[in-house]
Amino acid sequence: MTQEDGELDSLVRKRIRALRVAQGWSLEELATRAHLSQSTLSRIENGQRRLALDQLVTLARALDTTLDQLVETAADDVVISPMIDAAHGLMRWSIKGEPGMSVVRQRMTEPPPDNPARMRAHPGREWLVVLSGTAILMLGHRRFRVETNQAAEFPTMLPHAIGTEGGPCEILGIFDRDARRGHQRDGEGERSEDCTANGSCT
Repeated sequence: MTQEDGELDSLVRKRIRALRVAQGWSLEELATRAHLSQSTLSRIENGQRRLALDQLVTLARALDTTLDQLVETAADDVVISPMIDAAHGLMRWSIKGEPGMSVVRQRMTEPPPDNPARMRAHPGREWLVVLSGTAILMLGHRRFRVETNQAAEFPTMLPHAIGTEGGPCEILGIFDRDARRGHQRDGEGERSEDCTANGSCT
């Protein structure tokens, strides 16, 4: 066994244990889910038993992950540079592990629209983190004040718009695949790429 193989072997064993502990499962619970004996699982985690492919497939399934993720070692492209839309004051990052998701940073200067007709709805979920200032999230008929270092998560099937209160604010928005598609449906691209400065999308 080469040093590289040994490092991968150790990594996989640590990953199995870490995923089990993260789920709050005992050795017995994971062994039952993976149809292994508790002693076999213990020896796998402790490096006292050879890692067999069929057992890794079963363990990956039981841990709600994939074999590829269980043995993944690549650490390329850890640092990702944003795509910059200077005209709208935006920076956007794609998420390598979830190609349908994207992260957008935007500076906002205007309050949200008063007219509910300027709010829009579409499938998906969005996450909003306020980096500085205070943002106002209009969600249906409700108004939420989101301050620096606070976050909001909401279903985009509710009509929504985002603006600022008391001066400029900077936000970080995270869009799942459906939310992103919802903003692309009319050729708009990312929601915040076609929004006005007050966060409304038309």
